[in-house]
Order: sequence, then structure tokens, then C-alpha cells
Amino acid sequence: MNKELARDLISAGVHFGHGVSRWNPKMKPFIYGKRSKIHIIDVKETLKGLILGKRLLVDVVSSGKDVVFVGTKRQAKQIVAEVAEDCGMHYVDERWLGGMLTNFKTIRSRLKRLDELETLEKTGEIASESKKQASRLKRELRKIRTNLGGVREMNRMPGAMVVVDAKKEHLALREAEKLGIATIGIIDTDSDPDAVDVAIPANDDSIKAIEILIRELGEAVKLGKTVVKPKDTDEARGKSKRRALASATAEQEQPAEAGTATAEPAAKPAEKPAEQPAEAPEAKPAPAVEPAEAQEPAKTEEAPKEEEKGAEEKQEG
Repeated sequence: MNKELARDLISAGVHFGHGVSRWNPKMKPFIYGKRSKIHIIDVKETLKGLILGKRLLVDVVSSGKDVVFVGTKRQAKQIVAEVAEDCGMHYVDERWLGGMLTNFKTIRSRLKRLDELETLEKTGEIASESKKQASRLKRELRKIRTNLGGVREMNRMPGAMVVVDAKKEHLALREAEKLGIATIGIIDTDSDPDAVDVAIPANDDSIKAIEILIRELGEAVKLGKTVVKPKDTDEARGKSKRRALASATAEQEQPAEAGTATAEPAAKPAEKPAEQPAEAPEAKPAPAVEPAEAQEPAKTEEAPKEEEKGAEEKQEG
């Protein structure tokens, strides 16, 4: 599947970066080379970032959290809205309003105003107003619906954010970083990979390449909904982005841990036989001292008897 996906990405032009003069030096690990003063992105790094991003989304969605897709540039608007609506998640495809996450209470108040205007439109009260008032209300309704229509169902903070062109969506990434939300970004050779938690190096100006990558991430969201984890622990309620990233990469570390776990029990039985013979020689010298102590008083008792015999012989002589 990875080979077929790589072929589709190459045919979509995912490997074409920006001009050499516009590159960001931090993107050097993701660049394969350059040709005709244009950087060529390493497709292997694109696949690695895509796989890690899909694992992260599966882990976040399975823990009961939502994902917000952000793509306001012309090449990404339509596909971002389609994929987000298909997988039942939130999206921003027009303009990222400052404070959409950090000032969430104000955004919720504007969404309530959207509901009020829609009820007025359904009941026909807007049409009954004067032309000037009706025009003002319709313009307000159209503006709120355009800017906030994709997040009107977002009643809580998302667990992850997917952005197209990290350089353009720097405001959204900055707010996500303040709130500790995990971020996945499609970045070109002129972007900063440190701005996102999971970087997917790719051509962010190719409509076909963006469509393939966003659809792959959308499939990961659908998969996460089918693998729902139990919510009996506190981790399911508030999971930091570092913990989510660690759990997404835990599958690669499990084989190494299993090898060390099997090696430890084998070393323990070798310690027991080494301790038993060391204790045996310590008990032998103790009985050897007792006969020597017992013989010394016997010699001291025989000495006075010999002196008495010698004194009696002298008296008889």
C-alpha cells in the first residue's frame, strides 16, 4: 500500500518544493536534493510523517476527543470542508479568527447569535423588517455562517489540529501550542517544521497532493471512531499532546522493551548458586577454635600437680 501511495503522491507532484532562495534551513532533513533551482522533497519523509500523523489521529479520536481541520488557502478550502464533514469533525476553510480557541467563550456567543438569526430567517421575521434592517441581518448571518459554520458543533476543545501550509496558518498553530493541542501540518520547504508536532513535508500548492494527504488523515479519523478506548481513567479526559505523541510512537519501542524483559529473568537464577557456596566455608572455622580453647585449661591444671610431686620427693630425700 505504501508503494502505491508513494506512486500516487509522486504523480501528484508532492515532491516539488519552493525555489532554493525561499527555503527554510530547518527543512534540510526533509529535502532530497535540488533541480533547476527548485528543492525536491524526500517522499520517504512524507510517508513517515503521514504514518505518524495517522497514528496520532487514531489515538486522539479513540480517546473521545475531536479533530479540527484548518485550510484557508484556495487550493485546500474545498477538500478540507469535504473530508471534515465526511468524518464528522470540525473545520475552518475561510479565515482563522483570532482567539477561536483561546477566547472560546466569545466564539460560542457568536454561534448562539447564529442560531438566533437562523430561527428568524426560518420564521420569516427578517423579511418582515425594513429593507435596511433585513439587509443588515442577512449580512450578519452570512458573515457568521461563513467564518464559523465549520465549528458550530465544537462544544469543547479539540484534541488535535490538522493544518495545510503551516506558514499561512501560524495563528492557529500558536493558539494550539498555548493550549497544548497536538498539531499535524503539511509543510513546504519554506515553512518551519518546529511549528508543528508532526510534520508532513509535501507540496502545499498542489491540489491533488493536498487531497491525497487530507483524505488519508480523514480515513485515520474514521478508524479512530471504531476503536474507542474505555473512559474509566483520567487519561481519557485530559491527555496532553506529549502523551498523545508518545502513545502514537509506542509501537516502535515495544519490541526493544520485550527483549530486555526476557533477558532479566535469565540473569536472576545465576545469582542464587553463587551465594550458597560462599556461606558454607564461613561456618567451618567456628568449631575448629573450640578444641584449642578446651586444651589450654587442661595444661594449666596439670602444671601444679607436677610441682607438688617434685616438692614431696625433695622432703622425702
